[in-house]
Amino acid sequence: MSVYRMTFVTFASCNIALLARHMNEQLININAHVLFALLLLASSPALAADCVVFLHGLARTSASMDNAAAAFEADGYVVSNLGYPSRKFPIEELAPMAIEAGMEECPEEGSVHFVTHSLGGILVRYYLENNEMPTLGRVVMFAPPNQGSEVVDSFRAVPGYKAINGPAGMQLGTDENSIPLMLGPVDYEVGIIAGTKTFNPILSQYLANPDDGKVSVASTKVKGMTDFITIAVSHPFIMESPEAIEQAKTFIKTGQFAHDVPE
Repeated sequence: MSVYRMTFVTFASCNIALLARHMNEQLININAHVLFALLLLASSPALAADCVVFLHGLARTSASMDNAAAAFEADGYVVSNLGYPSRKFPIEELAPMAIEAGMEECPEEGSVHFVTHSLGGILVRYYLENNEMPTLGRVVMFAPPNQGSEVVDSFRAVPGYKAINGPAGMQLGTDENSIPLMLGPVDYEVGIIAGTKTFNPILSQYLANPDDGKVSVASTKVKGMTDFITIAVSHPFIMESPEAIEQAKTFIKTGQFAHDVPE
């Protein structure tokens, strides 16, 4: 073999060896990064899904919140949608009863949000004014009587009213026995969705307009609220409104409603 040929073979062999060594080092680096990522994942706790507790209104059932609960569940939230005996007990008893039962359905990790209708919003306010909740996230209230309802004032003496609405229903007026008016401002993130359409012109006569047939728009507001929006839906159906549900999802996710949404 000539010296030239031997030199070429030696040079080529060296290049191949160097290339192989370089590739091996690169492979080792890649494997090291993969191993580090796997170890990091193994040593870190899994991200817990947030939980949303749904609270229906007076004389309603959890079925009235089914559409909203399904929408949140489809977005990956853990949902808790339990009924409570809204017509049997006063607000002071209903609040811990309903909220603590709902929270039992939530995982230990992650935030706990609330989506409520009417009386359900007052239960949340009462509970949070009297209890600490470190895991509290955001709260959306559909048509809450935060300043009471004049309908209660006008009809509380009508025979059968208490039998239909129970002790909690008697506490939702605007007089000295009004639980909503006894509660202070909210100091957590609250978004309120009020309705502006009524199918009950008789009850609307007792309310400041605009109203939803049970509660005036003005009475839904509370000092300290984070955001507020109105939609053209009546009180009995607002929690089933696709628009209201989408707005609720937006607030729970971002802390604000989607204002000026194009029609």
